[in-house]
Amino acid sequence: MKRVVVFIDAQNFYRGARRAFFDSNASFVAGQYHPTSLGELLASRDPGRELTEVRLYTGRPDPRFQPKSHHANVRQCAAWEASGCFVSHRPVRYLPSESAGGRPVPMEKGIDVALAVDLISLAIRGTYDIGVLCTADSDLGPAVEAVLDTTDCTVEVAAWRGPGPPQRLSLPDRNVWCHWLRRADYDQVCDETDYTV
Repeated sequence: MKRVVVFIDAQNFYRGARRAFFDSNASFVAGQYHPTSLGELLASRDPGRELTEVRLYTGRPDPRFQPKSHHANVRQCAAWEASGCFVSHRPVRYLPSESAGGRPVPMEKGIDVALAVDLISLAIRGTYDIGVLCTADSDLGPAVEAVLDTTDCTVEVAAWRGPGPPQRLSLPDRNVWCHWLRRADYDQVCDETDYTV
């Protein structure tokens, strides 16, 4: 059996689901997903594969600036961990912005770096045979190349496929398999919980 580890860039994959399947007026829960269910779905698509871990990477809002979002993030991460998902969270950074009326603007920092480090280090340690990367962030391309060039591990990607132009992580001159996830797949793994309450 091939050991599968699924790596999820939480916000990137959430925004991708919203772009693929919902309009801009949809509730904020539209686009949410259960990461463990997503990992199980991806690992089940090919015979001879066994899901060994789902790893999710996300930012955590500062309670001083975003108390409601901080509370929701804590509850959501706890639910993910209770389902067996490994969760890595890093503090959201806040930058001043004149366009936002002087209010600090939240920005995730270090999430893709943390994911890239784990993708490479776990491959070097032989933790997985197949890593499935759930993101469309091209900044992770060099990490995928490093795994493919220095280990015997395979890296695949997953992306949502809606009616609009598809967005996926791809590499020039490399054939990286993409698990296209359509609306029926999203409906299997969607999470309609309002974590703000």
